Amino acid sequence: MKRDQTDVAKTDAILHPRGCFPVAFRVFEFGDFKVDCNRFELSRAGRALKLERKPMELLILLAAGNGHLVTRTEIIERLWDSEVFVDTEHGINTAIRKIRQVLDEDPERPRFIQTVTGKGYRFIAPIATAEPSLSGDQSQLSPTETNLLDIGDAVAYPVLAAASPTQSQTAHDATQHRETTPGNAHNSRLILWLATFGAAVVLAFIAISPAARGLAARFLGLSARPQISSLAVLPLDNLSGDPSQDYFADGMTDELITMLAKNSTLRVVSRTSVMQYKGVRRPLPEIARALGVDGILEGSIARSGEKVHMTIQLIQAPSDTHLWAESYDRDASDIVSLPREAAQTIAKRLNSAVPQAPLPRYVNPEAHDAYLRGRYLWYAGQYAKSFGYFKKATELQPDYAPGWSGLAMYYGASAIDGQKSPAETLEAGEEAATKAVQLDDTLPEAHLTLCAAIYINRWDWTRSDQECKRAIELDPEFAEAYHFRAKILATLNRNQEAIEAQKKATELDPFARPFALAYSYFLARQYDVALTDALQRQESTPNDWALHWILYRTYRCKGMYKEATSELEKMLTLQRDEASVAIVRRAFQQGGYKNVVRWQVDDLKKKSTSQYVSPVDLSLLYAQLGDREKTLSLLEQGYREHSPLLLWVQNDPAYDFLHSDERYRSIIKRVGLPLAY
Repeated sequence: MKRDQTDVAKTDAILHPRGCFPVAFRVFEFGDFKVDCNRFELSRAGRALKLERKPMELLILLAAGNGHLVTRTEIIERLWDSEVFVDTEHGINTAIRKIRQVLDEDPERPRFIQTVTGKGYRFIAPIATAEPSLSGDQSQLSPTETNLLDIGDAVAYPVLAAASPTQSQTAHDATQHRETTPGNAHNSRLILWLATFGAAVVLAFIAISPAARGLAARFLGLSARPQISSLAVLPLDNLSGDPSQDYFADGMTDELITMLAKNSTLRVVSRTSVMQYKGVRRPLPEIARALGVDGILEGSIARSGEKVHMTIQLIQAPSDTHLWAESYDRDASDIVSLPREAAQTIAKRLNSAVPQAPLPRYVNPEAHDAYLRGRYLWYAGQYAKSFGYFKKATELQPDYAPGWSGLAMYYGASAIDGQKSPAETLEAGEEAATKAVQLDDTLPEAHLTLCAAIYINRWDWTRSDQECKRAIELDPEFAEAYHFRAKILATLNRNQEAIEAQKKATELDPFARPFALAYSYFLARQYDVALTDALQRQESTPNDWALHWILYRTYRCKGMYKEATSELEKMLTLQRDEASVAIVRRAFQQGGYKNVVRWQVDDLKKKSTSQYVSPVDLSLLYAQLGDREKTLSLLEQGYREHSPLLLWVQNDPAYDFLHSDERYRSIIKRVGLPLAY
């Protein structure tokens, strides 16, 4: 295989200034890898490895350093000096990442490339020179081989090349013959004129015909401009050198996702789906295939004092091709508008921009920062900690709608999860959500929080569903809204509609709540389908405790108590409650599943002495024990407390023995639910 002359020249430019490898030793080895500079090839155990041009050039440059530090400035001068409109800092980081991927190297324990923080890189592996392989053409190209065709041939040659490699070579040979045979000059000029005219006709046909452009791409080796219709924004790397700034990197990632969805026609993958790749070293084409996208946006952000530096680059995922890069430097006081600005730029470059909405009102940077901290903690399930930051955001800027929406999220989640009593959360949550909508009627999250607040506080299904539909109208790809609508529909016994709504939510955000679709089947009492779905999802997310929770409940409803207890143990193990695991196992061995339920009753009673415990949680346990009076008494208490957990009691067969009891039916009617049985 002949080398590309550009590769040869580039390799010489990299190697000769340092003079670390004599020309005779243009093949070297390290570990079980071999680099053949003549072939511009990296291989391992005789198998060629794919490494793009820039990373390959950088690998050669670092190896040429022979253990010496190669500064980032040197790298830029050698590899990027003549290239413009490229964010070289991010380009270096990307090239290093790709080198480490192909070398299977952990940056925390480097075997080959050592990062010298703030300065550059050092190649630390021993290098051995090797004789070049005798296969292929390893010699320098001769002057004759490097001569370029004249301008006329440059036009005609692509058309001739389309026919076959043999014809292409014939054209090249004919050119060389013409140059050395004066008697053929007249015929050569005629042939050249005809070829040029023919090329012009073909190129004109290509210009006006989309089909011809596609044929040209296939037969002439031309590549059409990359088209990207779907995009995943990978979590921005936190380069601040301070782990406490992770909330800032994640928050800016969230806002970039939101702004891209709002300012473009692109299908943008949700936050939950991309966050699983935070800190993960996997090839971008592989990530893109998993997420079902053709574009990847990756980058980094660093905050130092009052300065913020963000770099992002756009990758065409199938070919792992760099399309565009940009860096942004801002003062901390001017960071709020950055995600919107970057999203608009990307949308325009991909010809997917939508008409711009009016500029949002001024946002206090400190309020914005507090909101980002609150969201970071809320997504981590630390609702109590998130409250202080959401509250601070609203205090710093009372007209900041996301801050109020965040507060409503805190109150709603705390009520449904039973971390706080309804008296502490329901009214405050509705007030916060109402305030958010009043401040910004175009904010989908605000309408969803109002939907949830009306649902659990007012038990007004009609108004709640209206707000949910409004959130979807504002953002048709808002998976969270479809998920909550599935809850509303299940409450109203519209189970098939609930399943379809959850299917839509799962389709839009397949990595959010892996248990959710199985739970919709569970609420519809389609237990076999629920098991099938949960077990399938467990294969890809084995450490999701909520999947074991839904499996535990489903097996229990099917009367498969041994399997139910096993899933309960797995759930507690993933929650790192080993003491409870041992108790549950012993309880089942000594008295079967009902003995496990009795332990759960005792455990909740103990917890109620130091924290809020919903009476409806206790009622479900007593229902499983068949204790009618205790169950009804606790359900009545739950009604007086306005417990949101009452909304799903008809979906659990543990309560079936009460369906004919007028006291039970009275509770259901007072809640406002249609009787299911």
